[in-house]
Amino acid sequence: MPAHAAVWPARLPAKITPPATSLWMNLAISALRYPDKAALVFMGRAWTFQDLLSSAEQMARQLAAIGVKPGDRVVLDMQNCPQLVITHFAILRLDAVVVPVNPMNRAEELKHYITDPDTRVAVTTADLAPDLAQASDALPPEQRLQHLVVTQFTDVFDPDAVGPEDLPEAWRSWLLPVRALPVMVSGQAHAWRELMSARTTADLPEVKAGPDDLAVLPYTSGTTGLPKGCMHTHGTLMHNAMASGLWGNGTPENVTLCVVPMFHITGMVSVMHTSILLGASLVIMPRWDRDVAGHLISKWRVTHWTNIPTMVIDLLGSPHMDSYNLNSLVYIGGGGAAMPEAVAQRLLDQFGLRYVEGYGLTETAAPSHTNPPDAPKKQCLGIPFMSVSSHIVDPETLAELSPGESGEIVISGPQVFKGYWKRPEATAAAFFERDGKSFFRSGDMGRVDEEGYFFMTDRLKRMINASGFKVWPAEVEALMFRHPAIQEACIIATRDAYRGESVKAVVVLRQDHKGKVTEQDIIDWCRENMAVYKMPRAVSFVDALPKSGSGKVMWRALQEAEMAALDTETKPQPQ
Repeated sequence: MPAHAAVWPARLPAKITPPATSLWMNLAISALRYPDKAALVFMGRAWTFQDLLSSAEQMARQLAAIGVKPGDRVVLDMQNCPQLVITHFAILRLDAVVVPVNPMNRAEELKHYITDPDTRVAVTTADLAPDLAQASDALPPEQRLQHLVVTQFTDVFDPDAVGPEDLPEAWRSWLLPVRALPVMVSGQAHAWRELMSARTTADLPEVKAGPDDLAVLPYTSGTTGLPKGCMHTHGTLMHNAMASGLWGNGTPENVTLCVVPMFHITGMVSVMHTSILLGASLVIMPRWDRDVAGHLISKWRVTHWTNIPTMVIDLLGSPHMDSYNLNSLVYIGGGGAAMPEAVAQRLLDQFGLRYVEGYGLTETAAPSHTNPPDAPKKQCLGIPFMSVSSHIVDPETLAELSPGESGEIVISGPQVFKGYWKRPEATAAAFFERDGKSFFRSGDMGRVDEEGYFFMTDRLKRMINASGFKVWPAEVEALMFRHPAIQEACIIATRDAYRGESVKAVVVLRQDHKGKVTEQDIIDWCRENMAVYKMPRAVSFVDALPKSGSGKVMWRALQEAEMAALDTETKPQPQ
């Protein structure tokens, strides 16, 4: 019996048997059960499940008309909006494969998402279309996109009917302009609005995809090389869509705030697919804004919110926080970074909410570990998720380690991806067999305690070596969050002539502490509150930390900038 059996939610089985059907059927069935229930809410407008089904079928007909066939990879490049959900399910309706792309990518990066999955059709928003067209035009003719479907954000809402609470001034120049279709060297651009209004009598083909058929090809970046496509089937995603709903006491009455991006595996699976499977409602935000979030939670009585901890920190720091009503929330949790203990305690003390941290990767279809909602531990990855077997192993020998020892987290379960697209060597290196099971090597360092809870110690390659002492940045960051002046902090390495490496903190101060706290004040506080080898020897104040499209702090970008600056300082100057 695993160590975590004692804290396993008594209401839940350790393993589940997910539906052996296409993900499309989740929408079709929910539309049969709840035709008039709100499926999506965006800019004050609600789409019923019947509306969503009809829209997805219409887009599927149009995609079929331009040549999309079962197994074809179709790029989906947009921020959160109803068109993303509609198109995602339209692609699945044709037994084709969704290639979700981070909308922060630019033309040079986008070439890879056209050539690697052999994409011929892409769907995007008008603000991003020029980059996709530019990427396609720069490729050899045989590799270019043949069709580019372009939607305006205003295709799905009336700007005159939306108030400033839903549409803040900062978003208007982004969401409201109607942009011209790009002119492509070859291939054809299509207006979403025209395709959605086109009349067709063509029958859609029968849905034949099963659990083992490819459904989604999300890309993940490593420390080197181009991003790799993770082959996820209907079965791998179906498991975690169902399990996520069960774990969070999900029912059709859930109202979920969808602000984590749906191009990312967490937003796609644990938010979008889980809600569609449950017949629940998704309140969609196109990007993060703390006051829009506070308004939407209050107005729509949001019950469930999966997020990045930085979002919670930001919302709690809003000067308008007292005007928002969070009492409808019954579940709040997320991952991507540790929730600072002080912030988690405020959620519990002020709102009675226990923040449920989880852990997962693109390769594991989001959660592979999560905290029991009734017994969460702070700054903890949780226990192995439903149907998951996980261990801590020596990264060199793969021998299993004892509780308390730090090693690599390895995972086996039905939600684990089937390998990297066109990368057999990378796939082989990512897995090993033990006791008849295939284990995925996460590349993350962790430890497990005596009760079976897993804790992150850090990425294998994110470690600072100060005079032989190993400093794990995540631990130092968690400590620094206790300082009352610190809103966010990222720990990186800097060079040290004596120690080899020293710790540097890049810090965002709370608004009411700016100008009142110095870098030396932070260093002195750290000296008093943590082991001397862990404390930052240098502190740099910034207005904001760089974040990825999924909200994670991009520590590598800060690390690279630090080393580049040091190289410039030490380079001999011309006479």
